Amino acid sequence: MNQDLLSGGSSSRRSRGPGGPAVRGNASSTARAPQQAAEEGDEDEHMNRVVEEEEQLQQRPEASQVDGEREQPWAPIESGASNGPRGGEEDVDVEDDEDEEEEGPANEVNGGAKGARWMWGAEPRRPRGRPLGEEDEDEEEEEEEEEEENNNSGSHQEEEEEEEEEEAAEERTEGGEGPGREEEEREEGEEEEEDEDEEEMDQDSDDFEHSAESGREEEEEEEEEEEEGEREEGLRSPSRRNNVSAPNNHLDSGCTHQSSSNKKMKRKLDHGPEVRSFPSGKKPCKGPEYPSPTGIVPCPATPTTFGHIRTANCQGQQRRRITSIQPPTGFQEWLRTFQSWTGPEKLLALDELIDSCEPTQVKHMMQVIEPQFQRDFISLLPKELALYVLSFLEPKDLLQAAQTCRYWRILAEDNLLWREKCREEGIDEPLPLKKRKIVKPGFTHSPWKSAYIRQHRIDTNWRRGDLKSPKVLKGHDDHVITCLQFCGNRIVSGSDDNTLKVWSAITGKCLRTLVGHTGGVWSSQMRDNIIISGSTDRTLKVWNAETGECIHTLYGHTSTVRCMHLHEKRVVSGSRDATLRVWDIETGQCLHVLMGHVAAVRCVQYDGRRVVSGAYDFMVKVWDPETETCLHTLQGHTNRVYSLQFDGIHVVSGSLDTSIRVWDVETGNCIHTLTGHQSLTSGMELKDNILVSGNADSTVKIWDIKTGQCLQTLQGPHKHQSAVTCLQFNKNFVITSSDDGTVKLWDLKTGEFIRNLVTLESGGSGGVVWRIRASNTKLVCAVGSRNGTEETKLLVLDFDVDMK
Repeated sequence: MNQDLLSGGSSSRRSRGPGGPAVRGNASSTARAPQQAAEEGDEDEHMNRVVEEEEQLQQRPEASQVDGEREQPWAPIESGASNGPRGGEEDVDVEDDEDEEEEGPANEVNGGAKGARWMWGAEPRRPRGRPLGEEDEDEEEEEEEEEEENNNSGSHQEEEEEEEEEEAAEERTEGGEGPGREEEEREEGEEEEEDEDEEEMDQDSDDFEHSAESGREEEEEEEEEEEEGEREEGLRSPSRRNNVSAPNNHLDSGCTHQSSSNKKMKRKLDHGPEVRSFPSGKKPCKGPEYPSPTGIVPCPATPTTFGHIRTANCQGQQRRRITSIQPPTGFQEWLRTFQSWTGPEKLLALDELIDSCEPTQVKHMMQVIEPQFQRDFISLLPKELALYVLSFLEPKDLLQAAQTCRYWRILAEDNLLWREKCREEGIDEPLPLKKRKIVKPGFTHSPWKSAYIRQHRIDTNWRRGDLKSPKVLKGHDDHVITCLQFCGNRIVSGSDDNTLKVWSAITGKCLRTLVGHTGGVWSSQMRDNIIISGSTDRTLKVWNAETGECIHTLYGHTSTVRCMHLHEKRVVSGSRDATLRVWDIETGQCLHVLMGHVAAVRCVQYDGRRVVSGAYDFMVKVWDPETETCLHTLQGHTNRVYSLQFDGIHVVSGSLDTSIRVWDVETGNCIHTLTGHQSLTSGMELKDNILVSGNADSTVKIWDIKTGQCLQTLQGPHKHQSAVTCLQFNKNFVITSSDDGTVKLWDLKTGEFIRNLVTLESGGSGGVVWRIRASNTKLVCAVGSRNGTEETKLLVLDFDVDMK
């Protein structure tokens, strides 16, 4: 007997009897049946008992409690000495020595160490201190006979218990208590809602990152292949064990007229040979105990092993187990030896064991262990803190996080969260949402998120969208387009043919031609429905863009009006007569005259408080228009000043001397001198301390005016082949035009060339792009030639998207 116990009950397994519940009534003859038949029967009987008792305990919490004297759940059970009922409690039958020896030490494989809670029958328990080896053969024979009798009575008792359970279930159903059905209906409803959510899921993430979607699909396919490989490996690997000693083919060997307990057992194992599933309605712990991962061994109230921790986390039911391989010889002894070691000794053994494992076996361990350290901390936080954490994510990561689960999607749809993301991108207005057929309670779509998604799609169109044929707006015959304005859906072009034309950016039609100047138009400004033009006829005119009517003609300059700048109701004009004038466009009156330059004024900027002007006298002047006084004369350039930018704090001037200077408007000091260009800086634009300059040397440079550092130079094999004529930039892109007949798109942050937006066939042989103006979704180019090789016209490219 002692030798059997030490071998993990292997000898007693060889002496089992067959039959399961269908043959328990004939147990006496079964004991003398052949050895193979004996092995199959008691395996079925044992499994049926285990499962039925487990279900009874779930429905009857008042069942007998496990004795607290059991100290080690993995220690071997002494025959008859396991924790039985105390005085005053109802006695229960105890299995014979053979069964207890077969159970061996408690472990996940044979489900031992279950104590009195898992014993049947009514045999008085053996004294606790009596060793197993002292049992004599007479007692064993008597107990075998008693067990056979118990088997007969146990079979009838089990059938009666099954009938009682079925009646109780029917009563609960008739009484309106249908938790199972309600739970199924609730789960079905949730699944339907999830399906609707996925169907309605903003194609945001799909459109936002196509590559991410394809990557996830590839990962899923790889995971499926890996799982299949693991299942195949499991069939060969001895390292994966079943938590039940009886194989499935033993369960199926019974007759079709077995009791309903066998049907329930089959239902528990109908998910395949490698998955041990449990009833979905089972709840984890109530009282001082909770079920173990195997569903058989009660776990202590305080988790002591990893298996107990997994059960406490309600994840014991989800583990895959290997059910197709019998435990090897000495397996139980190996487990007992490991349990007897100290903590440091166990760590040493685990280190050596991991080093001895194959990669697939280590991966199996990781799949079991890693989920225990994963926590959905977002769902555990208060909503305000969760949103604060999510606010640190990039928008594309936020869209992917929304696909994690329903609650994450609700958080990731927060309107204020997306409003901040939009403001970071310079998006000022939310996108009105179209009415949806299905409106789910507790879920609202964010207008700010929709605005962000739309802007992202527009940016994608600029970068790599198909370049559709542009709208061609023909006019001004073969004259040069000298100035260009674009606001809303209205385009205004000025020409040296003495006219201005108003175009629709949507239809491409010429809405009206503004006639009245007697000389070429060389400067213009537009705001809303007001257009102001300056001409070589020395006048300015104020026009109504809707009607084409000339509202005012502003007289005063004695030479060509070469530049102007509009701010609210006032416009400041600069002339070749070396003066500047401030006008009220509503009344047409000249409010102030600023005199001080000694040569033609070429450029001017006005912010409503200060006027800054650059002239051919190499000077830049800062004016107070109200007092008509010059506050600062900024000296330093050694040639004509052709371009200016002013942001209220800094003045940036570009000159024919190839340098760019940055000045402090309050002190008049030169902060930085930006060098690097080789010729005239013909155009500049300043936003948020970032300056982009275009030069006649065919290069474009990006500067930080705070540090004076050149961040990028837009050049390389795709650079312009001639002088840069015009430029414009936003937070992501730089658009440049040139005398080489091209319009190019560049990345502002990296300086990389993206692509050509316009390429004239006559480029390089006379075709030029004189001016460009861009909005968020459209690009307008004024093109032509000086030798007749390219017809004068406007090209309108559209990069808008349709948000359905």
